[in-house]
Amino acid sequence: MSRLKKHLPADFLRDFLERSLVLLPPGAALYVILGSEAEAAAGGRLERYSPTCPDNLSVPLFFEEGPPACLTLCLDGLSSRSSEDRLAWRRILDFLAFSLHAASQAEAARRAIADETLQKYRELALLHRSVFALNNTLRLRDTTRALLEECREGAVPADMGCVFLESGGAFTSAGCFGAPPSGLDGLPASRLFREVVESGRGEIVNDLSRDPRWAGETPDIRSMLVLPVLSPVRLVGVLVLASREPGPFKAAHLKHLSTLASVAGIAVSNAQNFEGIQVLMEALLQALAEAIDARDPFTAGHSERVASLAAAFAQVVDADETRFPHVTFSEEEINEVYYAGILHDIGKIGIKEEVLTKDTRLPEKLLEIIGLRLELFGSCADYPWRKAYERLRAINSTVTPSREDLEFVRTLAGTAWNVEGRPVPLLREDEQRCLLLAYGNLTPEERHEIERHPAESHRILQHIPFKNGLSRLRTIVRQHHERLDGSGYPDGARGEDILFQSRLLAIVDIYDAITQERHYKPASSSQAALNILRDEARGGRLDRDLVELFCQNVETVCEQASYMRFRRRRGMPDGSQEQRQ
Repeated sequence: MSRLKKHLPADFLRDFLERSLVLLPPGAALYVILGSEAEAAAGGRLERYSPTCPDNLSVPLFFEEGPPACLTLCLDGLSSRSSEDRLAWRRILDFLAFSLHAASQAEAARRAIADETLQKYRELALLHRSVFALNNTLRLRDTTRALLEECREGAVPADMGCVFLESGGAFTSAGCFGAPPSGLDGLPASRLFREVVESGRGEIVNDLSRDPRWAGETPDIRSMLVLPVLSPVRLVGVLVLASREPGPFKAAHLKHLSTLASVAGIAVSNAQNFEGIQVLMEALLQALAEAIDARDPFTAGHSERVASLAAAFAQVVDADETRFPHVTFSEEEINEVYYAGILHDIGKIGIKEEVLTKDTRLPEKLLEIIGLRLELFGSCADYPWRKAYERLRAINSTVTPSREDLEFVRTLAGTAWNVEGRPVPLLREDEQRCLLLAYGNLTPEERHEIERHPAESHRILQHIPFKNGLSRLRTIVRQHHERLDGSGYPDGARGEDILFQSRLLAIVDIYDAITQERHYKPASSSQAALNILRDEARGGRLDRDLVELFCQNVETVCEQASYMRFRRRRGMPDGSQEQRQ
């Protein structure tokens, strides 16, 4: 009965034969024969069938495939019955055989519909699964990886596979599986590959040695399925599956993969468009940051350095299992930290240049006017004006004047001479105010002007609709000068109100500012910068655990940051994902 299942259901055949016995004389037995063996019986046991019995009467059964089949009546004494009886029973057998033939055709049609339905279901399931897998990301490498995984885990008998993406008429490998050591990079050079690209139709070649379009461009493969990957408007790539054996691919595989390729074409096109936009956005942001940095030659490259240091430090935090075991950064979040670093000083575009680039307490021209004043006073009052002027110049360019220096300025400011009955001070009130600063060269008003830049950055960035993992970028930028004890600016935020990413960015911003030369100071050593960071952490202004992790890994962070800048300048992926893996 097992060999008959593909033609007729067992229960139907058994019931049909049993019911057919009422049309035949008592003692009759019916057998369905395949080849020379009985496969089904009614009125007798299968083992009792004898193909050489003279009392057998058979008519052929016409099944679509398989060995010859017949329906046989076995009845004792049948060979001695009259020709009229034998003719009547033959007619009955013909009718039964016709009924079985019709039933087998109906069963074949039912199975065909079931197979087609199952195939459609599988195509829909593949479509549903592949739509999710291929469109779950807008990163090109993840999209091509998902396509190859679907091919490798599917029902296609391929030993190896590769996705080639088109760019400017050339095809480059975007990912492979099972490839030989020599790789599959030689495939695009074959005439077979080029013809598939030109025709836009997939092909199966189950014996490459017999195809004149194949010149052995890639060794170790004997058969190949080549399928163009099409977006709605153009060819975006080619999917190639190959086998080391001849003859494994069937038309059903091509149909199956065509469904997959149609989804992949849209996903790849979307990913390429997205990455193109990302590249454009990054280039624009980079250009904007460079334009800001270019206003001050001493801060050139600061934004890019801070961005790469922040991204590299975020990777270190992500890998740390001691201080931050529960803090993880996704690739999107690391990109967000990077972009925040690029844009953190964009608000300086609204700061007056004379404040932004101020490198002395008083501008040189004003100091020269004071010198003329001193010279005039010296000529009238026998005052050692040259010595006083040189000391004033030294005080003007110092970051932290001594107590004696400040007292000298006060004495000078209190000195005046009489000109036509009117006292003329050696230093005006605004001049002495600048020279008496205890630290730096910015007045309180100028410092307030500088401290506006995080809020100004936030205001400028409000006009850019950041999405796709960049939703906190504006807050990170706004908070990069906030301190845990509330002493920072622009909002005086403290403690948990400051984002973790903002604390991280603050550390690398301070580190870069200390280790680079500025108007008002020379570059300090890395160790000096680390000592200052630890002092700030002990004072409760910076995150102590973050500072200590940075200090312990500063060489790794700086090396990885340098590697990122190197790759980005050459238009290459920064390699952060590979480093994390």
